[in-house]
Amino acid sequence: MKYLITGGCGFVGTNLAAEVLRRNEDLAVFDNLSRNGSDKNRDWLMTRGNVDYHYGDIRNPHDVESVINQVKPDAVFHLAGQVAMTTSIRNPRLDFETNAMGTLNVLEAVRKHMPDVPVLYSSTNKVYGDFNNLTFDETDTRYVCREYPDGFTEDYPLDFHSPYGCSKGSADQYLLDYHRIYGLKTVVFRHSSMYGSNQHATFDQGWIGWFCQKAVEIREGRLEEPFTISGTGKQVRDVLHARDVVALYFSVLDQIEAAKGQAFNIGGGITNSLSLLELFAMLENMLGIRMTHRKIDWRESDQKVFVADISKIQKVMGWKPLVGKDEGIGLMLSWLMNGGMD
Repeated sequence: MKYLITGGCGFVGTNLAAEVLRRNEDLAVFDNLSRNGSDKNRDWLMTRGNVDYHYGDIRNPHDVESVINQVKPDAVFHLAGQVAMTTSIRNPRLDFETNAMGTLNVLEAVRKHMPDVPVLYSSTNKVYGDFNNLTFDETDTRYVCREYPDGFTEDYPLDFHSPYGCSKGSADQYLLDYHRIYGLKTVVFRHSSMYGSNQHATFDQGWIGWFCQKAVEIREGRLEEPFTISGTGKQVRDVLHARDVVALYFSVLDQIEAAKGQAFNIGGGITNSLSLLELFAMLENMLGIRMTHRKIDWRESDQKVFVADISKIQKVMGWKPLVGKDEGIGLMLSWLMNGGMD
């Protein structure tokens, strides 16, 4: 079986690519190496096995059609995208062209040349908006959504906020509509927060990786001044380790006839939810440090809480997270302290 992974040198793409190589199956990666650390991930993948690497830009329909025709994949994992809310606000055109137009380019290439090939897409919880109409109670360490204490289901109304929410939401809906109109085998994963090895996090994206990195810098004496956080630190997300993300994609691909044309909320669920403050307490306990931080203004369009209700994916696919937050954070720290190497 041959896999094409767009954005295959990003965090999730690299973990999926490594699993393809571990299975001794054929791998093609399409990436323009624009993300922080993507060149390192490409070089790392090259040490793991035979990688058919294609440099190209998802915004260019010729590049996309060319790679589809050259590779002739049996499955497409579509991970290429602009992933930072802050970047979308600074440059909404780049965000739209990458996420919305780039996804349309993938769908059109598949529709015209390989319409039987499954396409699994990495969407986002931001398609549900800011939840400004809901009630959030504040505890010592976190916010709790009164109306949805155990997480949000897929039938919660879509409400695109911010350029990022609009571009990812548009792509999300195109995936579902290309199943309805053209019969493509598309699946949408509305991801909450993911983390793990090969995540070269930045201040703008990948909060688990970023704050774990700050913790390691404090432990090693490389960070003396307080780091900054946006908002109160009581914002909550459910976190999902890369090992569980990989298991999800391959499990759904194996059951594509049951999954096609559907969207699933994906995360660690309420038992694996964390606020920033709760993560800091974990890191302090694990590393014997103090996570001294300074608060700055809230980020635009930041959700106080998003926790995925994962009952649908459990019922339809039989998938559930196996790596708990304590184990996962430990694995993340080990990867960082080992210099970003397995």
